[in-house]
Amino acid sequence: MAAVYEEDPSLERHFKGHRDAITSVDFSRAKKQLVTGSMDSSLMIWNMKPQTRAYRFVGHKDAVLCVHFSPSGHLVASGSRDKTVRLWIPSIKGESTVFKAHTATVRSVHFSNDGQSLVTASDDKTIKVWTVHRQKFLFSLSQHINWVRCARFSPDGRLIVSSSDDKTVKLWDKTSRECIHSFCEHGGFVNHVDFHPSGNCIAAGSTDSTVKLWDIRMNRLLQHYQVHSSVVNSLSFHPSGNYLVTASSDSTVKILDLLEGRLLYTLHGHQGPATCVAFSRDGDFFASGGSDEQVMVWKTNFDTDYGDVVKPQKYGSSVDGTHGTGTVSILEQRLTLTEDKLKECLENQQKILQNKTN
Repeated sequence: MAAVYEEDPSLERHFKGHRDAITSVDFSRAKKQLVTGSMDSSLMIWNMKPQTRAYRFVGHKDAVLCVHFSPSGHLVASGSRDKTVRLWIPSIKGESTVFKAHTATVRSVHFSNDGQSLVTASDDKTIKVWTVHRQKFLFSLSQHINWVRCARFSPDGRLIVSSSDDKTVKLWDKTSRECIHSFCEHGGFVNHVDFHPSGNCIAAGSTDSTVKLWDIRMNRLLQHYQVHSSVVNSLSFHPSGNYLVTASSDSTVKILDLLEGRLLYTLHGHQGPATCVAFSRDGDFFASGGSDEQVMVWKTNFDTDYGDVVKPQKYGSSVDGTHGTGTVSILEQRLTLTEDKLKECLENQQKILQNKTN
């Protein structure tokens, strides 16, 4: 049986502490902590347990553009406009080690699933792979002809996918260090790319306002979503592989049902561009960040059969070669998180805090 919603996604927590736009967000595996990066040059570790303090980590000399928890949750990687990558211990001391990773802004950091390797991407047009232990440089991938916005390891660690302002998504073999394929269907800069949990498929979001999914075994476009009215900044797969959450400069966060090939929900929470989004490792929550300096944690309210992981060739809206690359038909259900609802959530949090102090 396919995954179904018991109820609408709901705003669970609301964090404010950064002094500028949020750029990136990630959950620790145990779901106890959330890390965010910001244009204010800091990263913050938020504890998911109510009424526990957040830690602000300062060290970068310019905007922090990307953050990622290691699989164990014992390290956080961050990349910055100051051209460096830092590895932090997410505790009260906030100790970190720093290394000059690139000759320009670092846009993306990502740990491999075994926690042994780190891949970084930069405005210097390169992707670099490092050992996590001692941050030893291993190799560079350099076929992009413009800024590289994002780079991710495949779930098995054998492949790397990257997206760039050259409007391409490139797939790389980690062992041979060769570019296996370039996907050129986007009409704008490609801001974000990630692997489906099965490793057989990738999704990318672009400044052309579209989200595209490809089967990487046949290098075939599977799905094309034109659901946002502005730039798609970020996306994240639900661990079941059946859903994709997207964040856009149109200020919305959207949930796509990949089995049905349709838009499920539109969340109106941010006042201004929604810049980043990520599911928790178990899929129970997802977090979004925005230019409004706010971090929102949403409860997915899924009733999911995790045995039913979607097979890419079975997507409800595969783009059939005989029909060209037509846009999938969209059935939109709108979930409006009104200002009243947001206000109510904040007031409830305030009451809880007051009760604690009394």
